[in-house]
Amino acid sequence: MTSLPERAGRRCHNVLNPLHSSVYFAPEFTEELGRLGAKNGAAYLAGRAAPLGRVSAGTVTATFYNFKHELVAQHIPAVWDVVSPEAAIAARLAVADRMLRRLLGVEAVAAQEMTEAATLALRAAEACSRFARPLYAAHADLAVPQEPHLALWHAATLLREHRGDGHLTLLVNAELDGLEALVTHAASGHGLSPAWTRKTRGWSDEEWAAAQERLRERGLMAADGELTQAGAELRKELEHETDRLDRAPYEHLGTAGVERLTELGTAFTTAALAAGAFPADLFGKG
Repeated sequence: MTSLPERAGRRCHNVLNPLHSSVYFAPEFTEELGRLGAKNGAAYLAGRAAPLGRVSAGTVTATFYNFKHELVAQHIPAVWDVVSPEAAIAARLAVADRMLRRLLGVEAVAAQEMTEAATLALRAAEACSRFARPLYAAHADLAVPQEPHLALWHAATLLREHRGDGHLTLLVNAELDGLEALVTHAASGHGLSPAWTRKTRGWSDEEWAAAQERLRERGLMAADGELTQAGAELRKELEHETDRLDRAPYEHLGTAGVERLTELGTAFTTAALAAGAFPADLFGKG
């Protein structure tokens, strides 16, 4: 394996991940999963957890990490009685197809660059590890789609879940529970906005404030809700260690491959963002 420039893997991941995650914000996703019977918050939970099979609420809470368990239990496992995991997986892929055609345009979907990006991303994913990475491992058991744009979406999903599973291990080691992880991430300016987070993850204003107070007691958060130097250093170290645990796929791809995949991913994601892939108020500290 090749030694990469610092943060090269993270930069590559950051431009591929939106191609995966935007599916959960697509109107087609809510429409299709709702048509099948997974309405409101059940759509995201069922759509992302489906590769795990007919799992319990506890399994989803454990693997998603930052959702309030009571919210998860409102929908899981009941949703599997109306939408089977197999149906949810098929619906998610169909939505990814429609979404990418809408956001990128038919010419980009059919372009040689799309095939090249899919080939590179799948090659990187060859070096991902199943061990202690349940969401990645479940997705890795799915068949690779034939169409290049869907193969790229699938590979981006594998790389995202691989990095995410490793990150959760580090959050546990740092003694940050799911809500505290969300609060510190939001305060760093890199996460979802607190309003979006509370609405979609099931946490109340009071629970958010209590988590902030716990973080203040640890010296990680200031009175104004900003991270202290210690808090900022912790978030920085978490990302650095996540890079370390996630280095294998990008080292396997090699420096030139990572640079090219980053270039291609940047072009596709820039186009998707310009086309409105995410709500305008999704990110930030507001």
